[in-house]
Amino acid sequence: MLLITLVALGGYFFYRSLPGNGDRVVPNESSALATTKTDIGDMQVLYIRVVGEASEVLVRVPGGEVLTDTTMTKGQHVTYARPRLDVTIGDPAAVEVYVNGRPKDVSGEAPDYTFTAVEA
Repeated sequence: MLLITLVALGGYFFYRSLPGNGDRVVPNESSALATTKTDIGDMQVLYIRVVGEASEVLVRVPGGEVLTDTTMTKGQHVTYARPRLDVTIGDPAAVEVYVNGRPKDVSGEAPDYTFTAVEA
């Protein structure tokens, strides 16, 4: 039974690692800058891009799976198309946030600002 479970989990994680099968964090600035305002408007539920030096970013499904828990640096971005997400931003002044394609101004919030993004 343990062997079957390990094989199933290995297959799942292999599938998620294939291009186009997982949520995406873009690691370099040139790719992030290629995203236009029109592209942002087309995105589902949540888009976060680091415009300052760096910020801790935690995104998770409420009460469940952690999707991102990392320090993102300038130029990196992440987007998710989930119906409901809990988000914590370590340095709100260092990020641009869009929820359902609309900008969410978090720049004046305290460190470790938390909010819930809900699909419109």
